[in-house]
Amino acid sequence: MARRKHHEEHANHEAWAIPYADLMTLLLAFFVVMYAISSLNEGKYRIMADALTTAFGGAPRTINPVQVGNQQVQGGGWDSPSVIRAGTKIGPSAPAPSNDPTLLPAMASQMRMPVSIRNQAQLQRAERQLNGIADKLTATLAPLIERGMITVRRTELWIEVEINSDILFPTGSATLDVHARDTLSKLAEVLRDAPNGVRVEGHTDNIPIATSLFPSNWELSAGRAASVVHLFADQGLQPARLAMVGYGQFRPREDNASAEGRNRNRRVMVIILADTAQSIDPITDRLSADAEAADATQATAAGTPVTPIAPVQLPPVPAGSRVGAAVPPAMKE
Repeated sequence: MARRKHHEEHANHEAWAIPYADLMTLLLAFFVVMYAISSLNEGKYRIMADALTTAFGGAPRTINPVQVGNQQVQGGGWDSPSVIRAGTKIGPSAPAPSNDPTLLPAMASQMRMPVSIRNQAQLQRAERQLNGIADKLTATLAPLIERGMITVRRTELWIEVEINSDILFPTGSATLDVHARDTLSKLAEVLRDAPNGVRVEGHTDNIPIATSLFPSNWELSAGRAASVVHLFADQGLQPARLAMVGYGQFRPREDNASAEGRNRNRRVMVIILADTAQSIDPITDRLSADAEAADATQATAAGTPVTPIAPVQLPPVPAGSRVGAAVPPAMKE
């Protein structure tokens, strides 16, 4: 039987064309992407620059709108869209926009500094003003400071005036003593003309109280803080600058195991903030966070589980009424 003749197959010399076409497609896509990244949209750049400048405390600048299709993003000049004129270079080698020659230096300086010069000047003025208040308070309250009944502490952002409750209120009461009114009036006189926000905190020891007016130490501490706030308002401090909170027994300064420790824990804290009343919330959050961290450390060291306690805030007392009216009606018997 005759064998079938085997025909030799010819080599395909055009097999390189397919990977070559794939490579060209990838290179084209790569350069398109690089071109898109390197193209500078002046309008978007100026908007970003203004946002950075404003975030770092600088004055906002006029922004041209950005043309996106048939829509405009409104900026400083609504009727003058940002366009690229004929002959303008684009890409990495293009010169920076020359509409505002101070834009790039301003951005560079803002990026180099954690706080702008303007904010630094404001902080310095606030610090000097806070130092002046601290000096006045120390001079005004010197007799009580020497006796250890009042402590004035100065921090970078606020002043703490710690007043022992024994010189302000009778035991188990939130009604100010006559001599306490004189002391607090002197304090209010120093704060009356200052723009600073004032926060009043009430604290007690851990001795339980259960009366129709004060079911717990929360109500007692809040009532005492409210009494001080109302006196400050009566002495001419703007109510918008004032805030009060009662922490009860849950922010102790000392151990309640001793009589001396309980006496230290019965206190009213008057906190004068370095900024206006608008700064009450951020500083309050920081104070609360610091206090909670300290309590957590204390409780962990003692092996006691930490339970978050929310402070009790009471509604304002109508003018002419007793402090007892500050307790919510649902708590009265």
